[in-house]
Amino acid sequence: MKSINWGIIGCGDVAELKSGPAFQRIENSTLMAVMRRNEAKAKDFAQRHKVPNYSSNAQDLLTNDQINAVYIATPPSTHLAYAIKALEAGKHVYLEKPMALNAIEAQQIQTTTANSTGKLTVAHYRRKLPAFLKVKELLDKGVMGEITHVDIQILQPKKTNLVADSEENWRLNPKISGGGYFYDLAPHQIDLMIHYFGPVDAVRGFVKPAKQIENVEEVVNGIMSFKNGIQFRGVWNFNVADTSKKDECIIYGTEGTIKFSFFGDRVSVTTKKGMETFAFDNPKHIQEPMIKATVDYFLGRSGNPCPVEDGVTVMQLMEKLSGRIA
Repeated sequence: MKSINWGIIGCGDVAELKSGPAFQRIENSTLMAVMRRNEAKAKDFAQRHKVPNYSSNAQDLLTNDQINAVYIATPPSTHLAYAIKALEAGKHVYLEKPMALNAIEAQQIQTTTANSTGKLTVAHYRRKLPAFLKVKELLDKGVMGEITHVDIQILQPKKTNLVADSEENWRLNPKISGGGYFYDLAPHQIDLMIHYFGPVDAVRGFVKPAKQIENVEEVVNGIMSFKNGIQFRGVWNFNVADTSKKDECIIYGTEGTIKFSFFGDRVSVTTKKGMETFAFDNPKHIQEPMIKATVDYFLGRSGNPCPVEDGVTVMQLMEKLSGRIA
């Protein structure tokens, strides 16, 4: 295989800017077709982004021998079915987060991946953004000494600008999203935690449910203990005043701290030498670095930038933090 020829299943709000155009900008990567159930909207996306083919039926992409990889960018309720069909067809898969409605579905995708000639990468794209690469570099260098604990606060009003606009707010429909904003946003934070600190030994979560919306969490307060001894606490609150908004992570070590936001572009480091702030420019199409790493993996040039096992772990931790499983 010398090039990755993509089909996108679900060319909606996420694919419009965050990811879709990036598939055409990467070496040895071509976007050949897009699919959306609304054929007129699929055609419109294809024409505006100069994609040669479009369809309202995902099967058209999965049976196209010229397409060897698919990006599944639909809401989580259809991830399982599309991922399994694509893997059984021998296609490589780049799968949006959260990778499924729940951990059981995520494990089914993992099993299918293990039995397929296709490869799968989960789209936890922050792993490849410059700010979070800098955090990883600082951790690996031991700038803060021994890491002792991590504190995360995601505090947002009921209408938060951290999620992409959509025609219908499916993110608050657990039958489509798996949960509410916690299920949509927390994968970003939890994935980086396991990427930075490794396996988790114990998890405990406390929840305040949203009123009038079953299986949606308004507040999630969680603690985790990593196997290496690092302690974690995090609170996600999606019903605060605008004046209380916060998106913050602080990593504490014996020699200093690292502070950053998950939706920002700055990293601050404080040690006995003082404070230093690093600023970064994110790419226009924010998933482009992760897609490039995925293309390299599919072509056998590098390792998997986010294996299916990590996606399963994220789903399991979210369910434990939200109290859905013990």
